[in-house]
Amino acid sequence: MKRDVISTDQAPGAIGPYSQAIKCECRGFVFCSGQIPIDPVTGEIIQGGVSEQTRQALENLKAVLKEAGLGLDNVVKTTVFLDSMDDFLSMNEIYEQYFTSDPPARAAFEVACLPKNAKVEIEAVACY
Repeated sequence: MKRDVISTDQAPGAIGPYSQAIKCECRGFVFCSGQIPIDPVTGEIIQGGVSEQTRQALENLKAVLKEAGLGLDNVVKTTVFLDSMDDFLSMNEIYEQYFTSDPPARAAFEVACLPKNAKVEIEAVACY
């Protein structure tokens, strides 16, 4: 997989741990469903705020990618759904710990409600 970060000063720069765009030459894609912060052992939403829930959602995403033979470095696009944009900065602090170099393109939205009353859900597209 060849993966290049696209960045131009002719559009607003990234204001967080994401890239304006990712160009990839790959053999195929893996489309990961949204992951909410469910503990895979208990089947319940983990306790805590958006930081803890973001960490669990990303751990769940990592597990799905691992099963596909991939890792977070294969992710080219994520979408983050939050139950409140007031939690954006806290989510971002955890998110950037998982995508430390050449982060994927990303969108983030506030939504009215998430499954099981989660505070965050993260979906991803990866290429290989």
